[in-house]
Amino acid sequence: MLTLLLSIVGAAMTILIAPNNKTWPIIVAASSFNLLLGASWVTSANPNSNLSWGMLIDNLNSPLISLSLWLIPVALLANISHLQNNSKSENRNFILLVLTILIFLIITFSSNSFIGLFLGFEGTLIPTLYLITRWGAQQERIEAGLYFVFYTLISSLPLFISLIYIYSANHHLSINLSSVNALGNISNASALFCMIAFLVKVPIFSLHLWLPKAHVEAPVAGSMILAAVLLKMGGYGFIRLTSLFYFPFNNLINTILIPFCCWGGLLTGLICLTQSDLKSLIAYSSVSHMSFMIAGISVLTSWAFAGGMVVMIAHGVVSSALFCLANTFYERTNTRTLIVSRGIKTMFTILPLLWLVFAAANMGIPPLPNAVGETFIISAIVAHNIVNFLPTFLGVTVTAVFSLTIYQLLNSGANIKWNTNISILTEREHKTLILHLLPLIVLIISPEIIAP
Repeated sequence: MLTLLLSIVGAAMTILIAPNNKTWPIIVAASSFNLLLGASWVTSANPNSNLSWGMLIDNLNSPLISLSLWLIPVALLANISHLQNNSKSENRNFILLVLTILIFLIITFSSNSFIGLFLGFEGTLIPTLYLITRWGAQQERIEAGLYFVFYTLISSLPLFISLIYIYSANHHLSINLSSVNALGNISNASALFCMIAFLVKVPIFSLHLWLPKAHVEAPVAGSMILAAVLLKMGGYGFIRLTSLFYFPFNNLINTILIPFCCWGGLLTGLICLTQSDLKSLIAYSSVSHMSFMIAGISVLTSWAFAGGMVVMIAHGVVSSALFCLANTFYERTNTRTLIVSRGIKTMFTILPLLWLVFAAANMGIPPLPNAVGETFIISAIVAHNIVNFLPTFLGVTVTAVFSLTIYQLLNSGANIKWNTNISILTEREHKTLILHLLPLIVLIISPEIIAP
């Protein structure tokens, strides 16, 4: 793990002093080396190991680290066209900022202590805020940044206070999934304060208001990173948390959180049907998926944890691909309005097929990996309490409806006259979309590599 962090830091320092024409070769070389390390952890026969410097590698965090190492370079590749009008120093700053986010992500996922997890969790705040407010396209980016900071800081303060209290009571904050209730039988209040910070980051319904604003105003790389990996910090922290605080969480989760997330996921899906902005629709779709994912994890069974992990990884790939697809059309029309952005099947050959594949993945059609994770989660939720069947069934139905609505609106109908002279997909865009397809193919063949 230290080798991985040093590799990223070394790449960042090399970019500072390297000529401008060597920036992308450095990123490609560093990304390839880091991916080899990540792949070795995922495919390892015994990945559970405590590393030096207070770090941990196991079946839970190694897929998330590999996802970060794969998709963040892809996000940089997708954002190249937006950097062409900037100065070379600004482009270099953008790349360094994204690499900084990657470093904090790895610290968050690999830390063997809740303090390290908290520091990495909060370390992504300033780089992400700067990414939104500096490289966002519209004036509303400042408001989006304020929402992002407000929700994150307000929820993180109770988490920090609770960690101090837990440390004073247990004299350690070690992460240990091998024993249930490893940090002692703490109060419901402390467990709740810890939980809120992760639920805001996921986010679930009612704690999600910052996410659509951040997605809409962020550059394409920011939206891809936010949807693919930054949101997964909340799910990862929630899994770690529930495994350690089982008993105080039990009644709270059974009576409140699971049904709330199920109905919240359904309501967010209905909100998706009212959206006219493509990026906003994809953002609300993420809230719906993550709400059901949290409901599934809250059942606190190995079946539910496995389903939650599959959903997080698959959703990270699919949501990033959807934002990338939305950006390909936005670059040509300067609009994200669904009513205007139609008739792409008359202008492109491969793009409608890609929209179909990722829309199908978003709704969880077999054999795509989303279907596996959602089957696990739905089974766990319904087996836990049959009352939750209705919102879960309706939520899955609504997800299919708005996913098909995206595909139908974008592909059917005659294109607007001023859309007729649109350039075909570039080689860069083909590579970016193919790099999103490859993880899905791997997960179809071997879904067990991401089940904890």
